[in-house]
Amino acid sequence: MANREISVNIPGNLDPVYSNRIQIAYKEDEFTFLFLHEIPGMNQARGKAIVSVSPRHAKNLVEVLAKSVADYEQKFGKITAPEATAQQESNVTIRGYS
Repeated sequence: MANREISVNIPGNLDPVYSNRIQIAYKEDEFTFLFLHEIPGMNQARGKAIVSVSPRHAKNLVEVLAKSVADYEQKFGKITAPEATAQQESNVTIRGYS
């Protein structure tokens, strides 16, 4: 694959968002990512962004993210998942979005 440069224009009014939870839905022609900010201790999450991509772009995202995580771990050390406790749930039901 040949590398190419593109010019990226980021509008000045585009605010960065923080997300600590993600919900992913898919159908035949797209993947939809709902980025959320879970509010600790409140059993609430606020939607921050919804991004839909084609299956091909989703697959590319997986590859780019894997490479970026590997590069990060090489620079800063291995990322470890926190130990699960009896109170933590690995699966969370998100209400209010369909």
